[in-house]
Amino acid sequence: MRISHRLALVAGFLAVHGWLTWLGTVAVPGEAFHDVDLYRSWARQGLDHGWWPVLDTPWVYPAGAVVVVLLPGLVASTPLGYALVWCALVTAVDAAVVVLLVRTGRPAAAWWWLGFLVLLGPVAVGRLDAVVVPLMIVALLHARTRPRWAAALLTAGAWVKVAPGALMLPLVVAARRPVRDVVLPAAVVCAVVVAAVTAGGGLSRIATFLTTQQGRGLQIEAVGATPWMVAAGAGDPHVTVALDPALVTYQVTGPGTALTALVLDVVLVGSVLTVALTLAVARRRGRALDVLLPGALTLLAVLVVANKVGSPQLVGWLAAPVVVMLHRTHDDPPVAADRRVVAVLVLGAAGLTQVLFPWGYPSLLAGDPWATGVLVVRNLMLVVVLGCAVRLLRTASAPLPGPRSPDPTVGRDPREQVGP
Repeated sequence: MRISHRLALVAGFLAVHGWLTWLGTVAVPGEAFHDVDLYRSWARQGLDHGWWPVLDTPWVYPAGAVVVVLLPGLVASTPLGYALVWCALVTAVDAAVVVLLVRTGRPAAAWWWLGFLVLLGPVAVGRLDAVVVPLMIVALLHARTRPRWAAALLTAGAWVKVAPGALMLPLVVAARRPVRDVVLPAAVVCAVVVAAVTAGGGLSRIATFLTTQQGRGLQIEAVGATPWMVAAGAGDPHVTVALDPALVTYQVTGPGTALTALVLDVVLVGSVLTVALTLAVARRRGRALDVLLPGALTLLAVLVVANKVGSPQLVGWLAAPVVVMLHRTHDDPPVAADRRVVAVLVLGAAGLTQVLFPWGYPSLLAGDPWATGVLVVRNLMLVVVLGCAVRLLRTASAPLPGPRSPDPTVGRDPREQVGP
């Protein structure tokens, strides 16, 4: 990569993160960085009063998130200071991803990543997911050659936000020695977290993140809530949009919304199990490495589309497998074309998500037809992304021509084999 290209990438990186930092800390801090200030309050509560999430009270996040919200709190205590340090932390993590992409010869993937961040907007920085998604990218980049490292990263990420844990499924399938290369490293990370929480007296609350949100309904941005949001925008008196003060999210209620929320819970679990079965079949067909990235994309798309939660940062999850897909250079032309289509769709979904949050959120809550239309288009794009992901997974899991081999690495380039 030429020096001029490197300088352009550095300038682009700094411009993107400077812009997002300005948006979150100066332009619209109350709207975009509300969660960051919530993180600050948790950190100060622990540092000043010794009252820690998980250790002393149930929490909506896994225990590892305490470490992430604590780090900026060790440096700054004011709202602005904490937010600036938080942005610096996210910038450092993102820089590691860009450096890794460039060193491995795919600056185009790094540019796509920066474009995605700009389109998603300040929420790309102002959430815990801003730390978790880079971990997912690094893990997927190393999944073929260093599965133990990838498993440890994904497990650590899952102890901050649950989503990275879903990627353990394709990683287990792709590994030649699943127990030693994936299960054991994951167990070690879990043991460290559990031991730390136990030492702090919070073992009885270590799993509260699984139960604190059980009663929530349809969040207004969720794909499953789209028909009711359209009805609300049309003035249907039976449909209402209201704030859940406990979760600080807006939910839609109306005829059938409670049932839909329950159905989505079942569909989500069933879809994940279906993908897991597809991955297992692919391994038996000798296509374990081929389904690694399509499987990751499909699982994350399922978690976004079949979720009763529709928070804008969920779209950020889709970036991880897309970045790594763009990083690859040896796919067949039809597969490469499909992946480019997915990359464009995800960029579009990110841009529309920013239009909705933070800029169009008041209009969406008020039932403005324009904002509702943007929501409908964005959610349709997410459904199409899921459909494309399923197509990629079906193509990657199809039987290989000739005799079937149970070894997932037979006939593959030894440099791509997983494990020592």
